[in-house]
Amino acid sequence: MERTSPESRNDSAHDLQAFAVLLRTLTSETNRRAHSFAHSHGLHATDVHALAAVMDSAVTEGRPMTPSRLAERLSLTSGAVTACIDRLERAGHIGRTRDSADRRVVHLEYKPAARALARQYFSPLARSTEAAMEQFTPEQLATVADFLQTLNQELAADRFGGGQGQEPSR
Repeated sequence: MERTSPESRNDSAHDLQAFAVLLRTLTSETNRRAHSFAHSHGLHATDVHALAAVMDSAVTEGRPMTPSRLAERLSLTSGAVTACIDRLERAGHIGRTRDSADRRVVHLEYKPAARALARQYFSPLARSTEAAMEQFTPEQLATVADFLQTLNQELAADRFGGGQGQEPSR
């Protein structure tokens, strides 16, 4: 794999098209791995996105995922998210538990065995990420994290109508 020098990275640091290419390449590689995981475990690609959302919810929101929030996050209908959750539950990847304060609320939990399976499968991705991170200072990594967080916020705002972007005409 060809690596870019710090000088060439700095030359393209302010080039929107260069950023777009880098982000598409990263997204494509991540999606390829997620699709491979899905295929090898009899899941749909949406199921892998759902697993990631369930796993990330506790970290990013500090609370367990619910079916309605999962439907919103993945832009699925209630029927489609129910089918997805049913598949994941049958496959042993997630479980449903009732909220102790409000029994109407269902929480989705990522099963420990499924978490271990995903950790094993995606360990090469984790190793690659760690190797890449080792090439940067903590300050540079903080800047990258700030950029990614801000980009994700802008994309979410745009998706929910608060951003500057427009939906393409159909």
